[in-house]
Amino acid sequence: MEHHGASTQADPPPPDNRPPTTLRRRTYEILEGARDGDRAADLFDIALVTLIILNVIAFMADTVPSLHAAYGRWFDIFEVFSVTLFTIEYALRLWTAAEVPFLRRMPTWQARLKWARRPYMIVDLLAILPFYLHHAFGLDLRIVRLLRVLRLLKLSRYSPAMHTLARVIYGERRALVGAIYLLVAAVIFAATGIYYFEHHAQPEKFGSVPESAWWAIATLTTVGYGDVVPITPWGKAFGGIVMVTGLCILALPVAIISSGFAREVGRRDFVINWSLMSRVPLLAELDSHQVVEIMPLFHAHDMPPRTEIVPRGAPGQAMYFIASGEVQFVSEIMTRTFHTGDFFGHAAMLENDVSFGTFQTVGRCRLLKLYKEDFRRLEFLAPEVARQLRSAALQRIKERETVVAARTGKSAGE
Repeated sequence: MEHHGASTQADPPPPDNRPPTTLRRRTYEILEGARDGDRAADLFDIALVTLIILNVIAFMADTVPSLHAAYGRWFDIFEVFSVTLFTIEYALRLWTAAEVPFLRRMPTWQARLKWARRPYMIVDLLAILPFYLHHAFGLDLRIVRLLRVLRLLKLSRYSPAMHTLARVIYGERRALVGAIYLLVAAVIFAATGIYYFEHHAQPEKFGSVPESAWWAIATLTTVGYGDVVPITPWGKAFGGIVMVTGLCILALPVAIISSGFAREVGRRDFVINWSLMSRVPLLAELDSHQVVEIMPLFHAHDMPPRTEIVPRGAPGQAMYFIASGEVQFVSEIMTRTFHTGDFFGHAAMLENDVSFGTFQTVGRCRLLKLYKEDFRRLEFLAPEVARQLRSAALQRIKERETVVAARTGKSAGE
């Protein structure tokens, strides 16, 4: 039978080291989502993302002649409205730059200047600048309308995947530059080779190396439009070599970015697991070498509120450590709440038993899951932790038997 739990008292809340709330500080928290669970920040993000998407839709609809003729004036009004809101947003982000943690010690003007040079702030500026350039200097309206699509890049601020991609590209920039160099060199060699093989047979298509570059690019990228093709035997043979070469060269950037993504995900998981493990007293006592060794054994899970983790009667295949939140255990004989730092599921896992109750989250929880198969490796890497878990499992079983005996005696006495 399963019995669970470590401690039943919640850890004391961490001290609040946030700066005092001012209008500028509060504005920064809303704009940047600096405070977890901030409803105002969530609503602001939803409103801004909706406005960006509507701008892109309006831009595409405005290029349809019939829609432009019927609703062109409304498109212009919506453009002025959007630019006004985007300008206010940009100005507020500059105003609150002094609240950014790593800029607080700088003079206000220097913090704002440094903040304005960040990539996302440059994107925000490009989203509104064409509108003002058109009205101030008479910039071609067609160019202004075309640059409105840059507002789509503002969505990257709210995409963790885009953040990861940017970090990967920056981290692998030297390797990517090398891959681009190989591609450019291949285009030049391919254009030069096909020129010498084909320019006598097709002077109108391969009249020079620059003209032959179109065929080289289309062939190396394996697109092969078919508008320019070799007709001589040597030209066809050389074209086949260029095709195979293109497959190899174009695979390089994909492989570089893929490996960079794998490393970035690995680093992210390492940081997340390290942070979660430090919140569990039993695991926080480990030294850094042990943490690095056993970290791959744990699997982090974010659980929404009122979600069943372990159903009643489920076999003990894993145990769980609570890094944050609360989990409630409900059975026929008892109800118990587990808090941050507690662990459960160890008794059923170690005794090859089943859970005699149901575990479900009270609110949003972050858990570390340790499978039975990984526990055997934990015993080798951190024997003291494994010993404490086995001891705790025996203690929980004894407590359960005591509760059952007490309830049985009470029922008999009645």
